[in-house]
Amino acid sequence: MAEAAWNPAAFRARVDEVLRRFVAEEADSLTAVDASLGPVAEELEAAVASGKRLRAAFCYWGWRGGGQPDSDALVRAAASMELVHAAAVVHDDLIDGSPLRHGRPTAHRALRAAVPHHPRPAAAARSLAMLVGDLLMSLAGQLFVTSGLPAAYLNRARPLWAALARELIAGECLEILHTGAAPDTAASLKVIRYKTAKYTVEQPLLIGGALAGAAPRLGEGYSAYGLPLGEAFQLRDDLLGLFGDPVRTGKADSDDLRGRRPTALLAETWRLANAAQRTRLDALLERDDADPEDVRALMRGLKAPERVEHMIAARVDEALRALDELDAPPATIDALASLAHSASARQS
Repeated sequence: MAEAAWNPAAFRARVDEVLRRFVAEEADSLTAVDASLGPVAEELEAAVASGKRLRAAFCYWGWRGGGQPDSDALVRAAASMELVHAAAVVHDDLIDGSPLRHGRPTAHRALRAAVPHHPRPAAAARSLAMLVGDLLMSLAGQLFVTSGLPAAYLNRARPLWAALARELIAGECLEILHTGAAPDTAASLKVIRYKTAKYTVEQPLLIGGALAGAAPRLGEGYSAYGLPLGEAFQLRDDLLGLFGDPVRTGKADSDDLRGRRPTALLAETWRLANAAQRTRLDALLERDDADPEDVRALMRGLKAPERVEHMIAARVDEALRALDELDAPPATIDALASLAHSASARQS
């Protein structure tokens, strides 16, 4: 009998249920320490309340590509990838000072209400948010090791967990180090690769494959697919961050500009600009009251968004070509092709 087609919505529901139950139990344990920790527990649950669950899906298909069957234990292990992402989001919003995420106040903004009597409420709320992010990362490891998979399977993936954390932090550090510097596309792409691409696509695939006991050649194929697709994912995010609809993205549409973050979109704008346009761009970026539409107009005039769209398309094509060489079951190939579209052609 042919295998039933993969249902992304049903898979998301499975992951959502794992995360809801697991984090709710942890939130209850937190408030059992002291009732005043309630707002912190609420932010813990809010951090995993929504999401595309792409990272869990890549981990799942990394496992299935290794010849393993559907498994509830594996879904629990895959869900831990979403806790890594939740931790990264809380920390990223904190570092960037972002006010909104998924249409609601970010953790460091929401937690100000928990410290009305603190002499420095904004700083205190930022500290609480940092700790929420730290706890989420810790919980990711806890969910992974208690997933129900055999210890021998988990041991195969442990080195990849260390690499995932190291590379994610390296990417965040590189973004901070390059912020405010002269825009450079190569530097921006390196930030993208380490801050997002690897932990979004490549590492979940490799972890799923390692759990399955996949051969090294399959892992090489996962990397050949996962790295360009992960970069395409973040390049799309950069475009949506400035040109997307805030109602759909759930984020402010000028955060990247006001923070002078080293996005590839900004770097390509700089590369395409002449001396006068660079002076104009610098002046706009230095003004706190600058209208983001002026920057958007400059970028459109230089066709920088079209250039980034071309970069996205080239990377998606590279990822799909890698699938042609991937020695994996047809269901895995089909699912990864579908996920390539979901990751790169999105509006939020």
